[in-house]
Amino acid sequence: MSTTRPSNLPAAAPFWMSVVMLPLVALAAMRGGWWWTLLPVYAWYLTTAMDGVLGLNEDNPDPEIATEQLFWHRAVTIVWFPLQFAAIFGSIWYVQHLGHLSGWEKIGLFFGIGVLSGTIGMVYAHELLHQKTALERWMGDLLLASVLYSHFRTEHLLVHHSWVATPRDAVSARYNEGFYRFFWRVLRDSPASAWRAETRMLARARRKPWDRRNPFWRYGALQLAMLALALALGGWPGLLLFLWQAFIAIWQLELTNYVEHYGLSRKHLGEGRYEHIMPRHSWNASHTVSNWLLINLQRHSDHHYKPDRRFPLLQTYGTDEAPQLPYGYPAMTFVAMVPPWWRRRMNPRVRAWRRQFYPEVEDWKPYNRGELPMPRNAV
Repeated sequence: MSTTRPSNLPAAAPFWMSVVMLPLVALAAMRGGWWWTLLPVYAWYLTTAMDGVLGLNEDNPDPEIATEQLFWHRAVTIVWFPLQFAAIFGSIWYVQHLGHLSGWEKIGLFFGIGVLSGTIGMVYAHELLHQKTALERWMGDLLLASVLYSHFRTEHLLVHHSWVATPRDAVSARYNEGFYRFFWRVLRDSPASAWRAETRMLARARRKPWDRRNPFWRYGALQLAMLALALALGGWPGLLLFLWQAFIAIWQLELTNYVEHYGLSRKHLGEGRYEHIMPRHSWNASHTVSNWLLINLQRHSDHHYKPDRRFPLLQTYGTDEAPQLPYGYPAMTFVAMVPPWWRRRMNPRVRAWRRQFYPEVEDWKPYNRGELPMPRNAV
């Protein structure tokens, strides 16, 4: 795989393809009918079709490029919150005050907006919450609050990245676990898991769970502000539409989480000790166009290997180092919604991964059932 060196604006331009979805929201809000379908068609189906045409991009950028050279790459993530905010709350005000759409047309429109806030907003929030600047972290927090999923920041940074592919991580999907069972388990377990992680950190500093430094105060305040604004702009129907788009966004995020680590386990070394995270513990995908739309999220093996690496610099891996998805995330999440289809496509790949990387492991049943010991020192 060759090494390339991004040259700022020309290299960043393809990663701005998400912006095309904003006029599609406006068109659907004004015209009603089936115009809302343009949003999932663009984000899921057109992207998958273009992946089929342009294929894989296996070039790796120079990982030593300075942050200052990535201005236009970073810009699209930083400006996304005000754009998404306008799409969600502008649409609530517009459709409720003009009254030109039927109830079903509004449901379709806010499904499409949920595609926007889930496919794009959640992915950008993920990138932003990994950064060190206050501006980027605040933009990430605001994006998460706009879909009522603020605890994801804590759960992702303090739990997922530490304990991915072990029983401690709720969003590491087990072998043979269908998406719907996984989805319920994540919705049930993740908020409490995030709370425990934060309160344990506070306890180490000899602070109480209700200390003002607990970010759950911020999470709650931001989410209540979003709910209040939706209610003020659109009344109870506006609030329900806001909740609907938030659910669609969360559903898409957890579909992605399901795909990213399905069936992959870090080897248990005994007494609650697990091997270090490596590229082999995440599914990798080098599909060109879906990586443009999802700002290289599909180079997920490298993201877990080097979590502080910005998205333009993420590396891709060959089959000797990381397992490969047959398609990009838009197509794979569609397959995941049909569990028998998913198992037919992915279970043989998981078994091949086990033979390739862990031929010495004879009994995978404890891994499959999540019955191995919790990692030592896990929050």
